[in-house]
Amino acid sequence: MTVPFLSFSPQHDPIRTEVLAAIADVYDKQWYVLGEQVKAFEAEYSAFNQVAHTIGVANGLDALHLALLALDVQPGDEVIVPSNTYIATWLAVSYVGGVPVPVEPDAHTYNLDPALITAAITPRTKGIMPVHLYGQACAMGPIMEVAKKHGLWVVEDNAQAQGAAWEGGFTGTFGNANGTSYYPGKNLGALGDAGAVTTNDAALDAKIRTLRNYGSQQKYYNEIIGQNSRLDELQASVLRVKLRHLPEWTRQRQQVAAWYNQYLTGLGDLLLPTVAEGATHVYHLYAVRTAHRAALQQHLTDQGVGTLIHYPVPPHRQQAYAHLNMPAGAFPIAEEIADTALSLPMWPGMSEEQVARVAAAVRSFFA
Repeated sequence: MTVPFLSFSPQHDPIRTEVLAAIADVYDKQWYVLGEQVKAFEAEYSAFNQVAHTIGVANGLDALHLALLALDVQPGDEVIVPSNTYIATWLAVSYVGGVPVPVEPDAHTYNLDPALITAAITPRTKGIMPVHLYGQACAMGPIMEVAKKHGLWVVEDNAQAQGAAWEGGFTGTFGNANGTSYYPGKNLGALGDAGAVTTNDAALDAKIRTLRNYGSQQKYYNEIIGQNSRLDELQASVLRVKLRHLPEWTRQRQQVAAWYNQYLTGLGDLLLPTVAEGATHVYHLYAVRTAHRAALQQHLTDQGVGTLIHYPVPPHRQQAYAHLNMPAGAFPIAEEIADTALSLPMWPGMSEEQVARVAAAVRSFFA
């Protein structure tokens, strides 16, 4: 039995008729941008996420970018970001001329460590961008306390964690404005690029809606310099169908993770995901760690098991950020995670037999 890293079939096959009917409805109504499907999805996602406003945009990076524009980040403003994250978080800061200031993660959860934030704050610091990495909620209580104490705004990067919670509050509801992604591989995935901003602030909601649409509230009348970043009707119609199934898909992801935990505990130096007290994990990824990653990945490939590395190079070591002069060793926790993390197959509908097959291959390596 081969096990791919990701399979859409267990999700997509049962809802094929629903999705095609939704697409056909958009096709037949001949309204393709900012229509009733986007409006309905925004309302339904707001209800799901227990947030006042959702603004559909073109992708997750645009969501973060528009949030920072709405918060009036100026060139030279510093924004605290995780040292351990996908580069999109940093790019959004760079897009508005801000300076990303990395802070190390908690070595167990891989999320931004609230205890390290204060030391990174300077008079130029304007905000904090925590990332709910791999699907686990950050410690948003302590992060919000630091932000409040220092008068900083917060923008959550919720691209990997739709439906996760910190002490009962959903990710994407704590920050002033928060970005999420509906890239196809996300827990809630479109059939192409798509994203959204969530906020409880009515003024930010209005500003971001204007920014996403050329800076216009009324066609051909442009109040501010805006962007063209709109969730289209076809993707919104697909997301409406999928959103109805997301709670069950989350339950299935958590069951797959529980099977992995059962089968993989106690193998060599293999570190399994740790869920912090107060947080829930929706397992966008099931990432393990080992000093023998390269050999393990090759062994699993030979055994017909697909894996991926998230992420092999931390942002501060990317060529794009060479101008920040952050040498190797500057952020050792992020670098160690980048050198040792390996994501195992994870998707809704994955069977216990498939998990056992992956686990058997991992066990044979450590044996």
